[in-house]
Amino acid sequence: MDIVFINDLRIETIIGIYDWEREVRQTVSLDLEMAHDISQAAATDDIQYALNYKAVAKRLISFVGDAQFLLVERMAEEVARVVMEEFNVPWLRLTVSKPGALRGSRDVGIRIERGVR
Repeated sequence: MDIVFINDLRIETIIGIYDWEREVRQTVSLDLEMAHDISQAAATDDIQYALNYKAVAKRLISFVGDAQFLLVERMAEEVARVVMEEFNVPWLRLTVSKPGALRGSRDVGIRIERGVR
């Protein structure tokens, strides 16, 4: 299976469990690897057969930007659900990072895989 990816998609959102985190928008970063057979898109040079990464990114910017999650774990599950259901993605690997959330670290977060590759 082929992989379509998006790296470091930065989105401003409300995320966190502390009171101050519920009052300010923070940046989260998403890295996605999504399974998609690119053979028909490659053979025809037609976008209708491609996984449109711009459409995926726009949907996630809207979804995450409008949401207010407490935990990155919940955010990751919901992002995975949106991508898999709305874009017919059978497998994905997703990393959700909170840059600057931990002193001394560039970022912290989680990585999940969902579906069948």
